[in-house]
Amino acid sequence: MGYDNLPCALPQPSLPALISEAIIDNWDLDAFTDYKGATLKFSDVAQRIARLHILFEKADIQAGDRIAICGRNSSNWAVACLATMTYGAVVVPILHEFKPDNIHHIVSHSEARLFFAGDQIWENLEEESMPGLDGVIVLDRMEVVFSRKEALSNAGGNLDALVDECYPQGVTKAQVSYPYCNPEDLCMINYTSGSTGFSKGVMLPYRSILNNRVFSSKAMYSFQAGYRVVSMLPMAHMYGFSFEFFYEFTHGCHIYFLTRTPSPKIIFKALGEIQPHLIVSVPLVIEKVVRKNVMPKLETPFMKLLLKLPVVKDRVLGKVRDELIQAFGGQFFEVIIGGAAFNREVEQFLARIHFPYTVGYGATECGPIITYQDKDSFVPGSCGKAVSNMEVRILSPDPENVPGEIVCRGPNVMLGYYKNPELTEQTIDSDGWMHTGDMGIMDREGNLFIKGRSKNLLLGPSGQNIYPEEIEDRLNNMDMVAESLVIQEDDKLVALVVPDNDMAASRGLDDTGIRDIMEANRHQLNESLPAYEQIHSIRIMQQEFEKTPKKSIKRFLYQK
Repeated sequence: MGYDNLPCALPQPSLPALISEAIIDNWDLDAFTDYKGATLKFSDVAQRIARLHILFEKADIQAGDRIAICGRNSSNWAVACLATMTYGAVVVPILHEFKPDNIHHIVSHSEARLFFAGDQIWENLEEESMPGLDGVIVLDRMEVVFSRKEALSNAGGNLDALVDECYPQGVTKAQVSYPYCNPEDLCMINYTSGSTGFSKGVMLPYRSILNNRVFSSKAMYSFQAGYRVVSMLPMAHMYGFSFEFFYEFTHGCHIYFLTRTPSPKIIFKALGEIQPHLIVSVPLVIEKVVRKNVMPKLETPFMKLLLKLPVVKDRVLGKVRDELIQAFGGQFFEVIIGGAAFNREVEQFLARIHFPYTVGYGATECGPIITYQDKDSFVPGSCGKAVSNMEVRILSPDPENVPGEIVCRGPNVMLGYYKNPELTEQTIDSDGWMHTGDMGIMDREGNLFIKGRSKNLLLGPSGQNIYPEEIEDRLNNMDMVAESLVIQEDDKLVALVVPDNDMAASRGLDDTGIRDIMEANRHQLNESLPAYEQIHSIRIMQQEFEKTPKKSIKRFLYQK
């Protein structure tokens, strides 16, 4: 489907040209750093891309062939991705959290010919389960470790000599030029890992990647070459790919890859050392910091007293804001939060202290951005407005008051689901509107407010719509609740709750004490809910819920 007739038609640059321009313009600047490891300049990235292009050519990889990448965020992951896109091949990024059988399936289903795999990933895989592969390149060493083709084996074994033959003086700026790619051509097949349990191959054309970059350039116009950013979100997920990697690279920024599991402790240590200029996060990271380290300090009797005094209150909240800003490195101009629902109480707290944050909304199928507003015009509780070149509507007779499905249309929208025309037809209608499956309302100014997933919608005894996410949002703010999930059993609502075990230990609570607190929570919660949303019982879970890489709970695992 073309988009030339949209009111704001998409500019048609070549994605490989953007990459080559970024490399040439920032040749001597730092591009990638593996946290606590080596740094690559933009000139080094050019050398490594050229090296992989020679390997691809000698291995008879053609434009349009699939190349899969699976591993933790790293400089080599980024180089493999850039080399694939600038060669004209199709990137198949695979989340490193996927189990081996899922990785086997994606590699085979996508018909990948080459597979870049992290050392630990490759150790747990079986080549016979991926019969279509020509070979495997280990990301950590960029070496061919498995090959079914003589040409690939020969190229891998003689790559240094081949590179010296092609570039005896090394790659120069004048030699950095990549072939044109039509914006409608397939750039990436991104396999989702959603809360519904189905892994779908989302086909993203170059125009989707390009228009996400166009949006970023307008939304973050003050970004400059040399700015720093920490890559925390999985690069195999479109949120992390677009807003912690691709946009920044094409603007000459210095990207730090954590290269390890991004626990809150590691994240904030890195933020303090690197002092990034932009922070992109999922809600869970922000919520843990605010709910565990900030809000409890304001709940003491003395602090509650200070917060009742008008002048003193402003100073206290200002100090809290300044300390929180310093915890995130102190140099950023904005924290962008997205990927999952944001806890209402935490967001209200951030708005109260005037913390520089905003919340966006998107989907893998849009590469990913759909709505956004910067911190200065963002309406708390919303997810912003439709971004450049995109249209957003609510399928409701009264979109301002009655929730309906969110649909969108524009150049961000995917080509469809790989090898699944039926699902594609169900998702993108004949007029080009993509049905997100999310429910929401929209005010007169165009601000979008998410209510929940349509697939999660529950029905009350008289057919009333129940959005479990809204109940969970309230419950998650109650005493001893770490996270929760509301399900329906025999027409009754049951809350599955993971207790805050650290807090329980600090208060000396045993299982009986935790149950008593949860029962008190249930009564308190029900006092604020209509009759058809009353929680019948709370079931205490012994382990955290399984989550997607965006930290959304995999609901399908807990619903009967």
